[in-house]
Amino acid sequence: MSGIASSLVHPPHYRRMPPRPRSEGKRALIVDAAMRHFAEHGYNAARVGDIASELGIAKGSIFQHFGSKDGLFFEVYKKAVGSFPRYLDAPAEVRQHGFFEILRYWLTRTEHLVHEDWIPYRISLLGNYGTDLVLKREINRFLLAEDPYGTVAFVRFGLERGELRNSVDQEMVVSILDWTIERFQDALLTEELDPGLFRRQGDPREKKDARIAQFLMILRGAIGAER
Repeated sequence: MSGIASSLVHPPHYRRMPPRPRSEGKRALIVDAAMRHFAEHGYNAARVGDIASELGIAKGSIFQHFGSKDGLFFEVYKKAVGSFPRYLDAPAEVRQHGFFEILRYWLTRTEHLVHEDWIPYRISLLGNYGTDLVLKREINRFLLAEDPYGTVAFVRFGLERGELRNSVDQEMVVSILDWTIERFQDALLTEELDPGLFRRQGDPREKKDARIAQFLMILRGAIGAER
């Protein structure tokens, strides 16, 4: 515990490593190579030396830019989640049907998006479930500060349409969505996270659709406006 406590008192070194303009191109190449490497090998098995060898640069050059393996992964994670669409990026014809239909649209499309963007999705899983406490803390800070999925604007959209109950604090609704939607998608679509939520053996499309409908019914009961 002393190591964790020390890290919480003294922020990790990678938080104090602002990029230099002249090195942006090199940083971008490193991040792209690291993203593929982390996605293929996982966080713990990934080796900075292997990434450096792939790029034909010195291992120390990566540490010079990112400070540590944690610092490198943090930049990879930010780029990965920044590539995902925001809630209100749903098509106009979906948006006009409202808040819960937008949720349904993204939940039903998640499997397709994962196949299209397997590498960033894998990185997001590693950030959520495969990193240590200190790095996870930095990831949570980033998600709270940057709101990469546009959850705040989405909740305001639901409130303005009268679809969400205004008796629940807006920040509470944002937190509920950030935690439940992401984890429901992960458990619904990712085999390695199956134990604990679903017992399934090759779920047919109809069963997945039924689970999405049930999930939305529960969520509507929790945060939806009274009809």
